[in-house]
Amino acid sequence: MASSIETDPFLQVQADVLSALNNTRSLFSSYLRIRSIATTPTSPELEQARSELETTLHDLSTDLKDLVESVRVVEHDPYRYGLELEEVGRRRQLVEDVGREIDGMRAELVRVVTASASATASGASSAVRSRQAGAGVSGQSLPSPSHFELHGDHLLGDGDREDYYAEFEQQRQQELMVEQDQQLDGVFQTVGTLRRQADDMGRELEEQVEMLKEVDTLADRVGGKLQSGVRRIPRQAAV
Repeated sequence: MASSIETDPFLQVQADVLSALNNTRSLFSSYLRIRSIATTPTSPELEQARSELETTLHDLSTDLKDLVESVRVVEHDPYRYGLELEEVGRRRQLVEDVGREIDGMRAELVRVVTASASATASGASSAVRSRQAGAGVSGQSLPSPSHFELHGDHLLGDGDREDYYAEFEQQRQQELMVEQDQQLDGVFQTVGTLRRQADDMGRELEEQVEMLKEVDTLADRVGGKLQSGVRRIPRQAAV
């Protein structure tokens, strides 16, 4: 008997996503460790770690899109696919949690490496968490996104930094929503096309059934007439 993971595409993609997520977490911890000891954002080791993390995040996001599409499809009629509402809710929560974790990792990629003493003091608590995630490697602290950001070769003020990050996050959310809407529209168009094709096939089958019924009726009539003719032949011969 085939297992559920073989018959349910979502579960197979889910397994791939969770496996990729674990790998991404490992790369993310490594990136935080390297960043915590880097003195310049152009460090070759840091650039390589960043590149690997960005590539892995891109692949993970692509797999996550497949999960999002499958959830959006079954949400409209879960019982048609043999799913309970609780399972649909679990799947929706899964893609939301993974999506938030991906966004959090991407947000870390925009943080700036700095060796200033003030950055070390202001980002101490964040750096401790980063070092714990990176196997306890000690090094200089990093500023949080709300403290420092390089923009136009100048250091932004506190209010400008907050506005910049708020605008960045809002723009990113809008882009994600537009992308998801486009994907959803494509899925709906495909489903609509399949439904129309199924309706056409159903009508054709109904027409063929009616034609077969008419043929059967006509055959019965012809058969009855032939039998009547055969019965009259001996009578005429006797006369």
